[in-house]
Amino acid sequence: MQKNYNEILYENQTIELKTFTLRKFRGSDASDVLEYASDKETMKHLIWRGADNIEEVKKTIYNNYLSRQGVFAIALKDSDKCIGDIEIRINEANERAVFAYVLNRNYWGRGIMSEALNAILALCFDKLELHRVEGGHFTGNEASGRVMEKCGMIKEGLAREVYKAHGIFRDEVRYGILRSEWEKMKSQQGGLN
Repeated sequence: MQKNYNEILYENQTIELKTFTLRKFRGSDASDVLEYASDKETMKHLIWRGADNIEEVKKTIYNNYLSRQGVFAIALKDSDKCIGDIEIRINEANERAVFAYVLNRNYWGRGIMSEALNAILALCFDKLELHRVEGGHFTGNEASGRVMEKCGMIKEGLAREVYKAHGIFRDEVRYGILRSEWEKMKSQQGGLN
């Protein structure tokens, strides 16, 4: 029987974690998104150029974030402040997902993205029952690679000049994890979530 991935994503729009929540974006997140989308240090590691004003951010939220399932705001529990996002795009025919994420630079180095990625991997393997999840980072953003490795992902190689970002062709270091590897890791650790 074919899985209805959008239905499963719809049923899992909110994922509660220790200090933050993965949830659907809201129009009211615009000023929080602008805080990191206008930060050149944060945006240099992404294909997205970011935004310079609130109207650009609102357009991004409504046209890109709210228009499809699998896009999560990372919101602090104590204030509901949106400090980043993580998204998955599912390739149904191959039962795999590709993820991407961004985090406000003021929250780097706190384990937030590792916790968010672990939650997304659990969603992908335990609920969506995908076969494979993959992601990558531009060379020069090795901290992102450490996040993926911490979550059990395996470095699979380098795709040379695969993306054009900010007018420059960039290399991407690619990582992947299979459901069998996730399940083995989960059983060795007594469950991840």
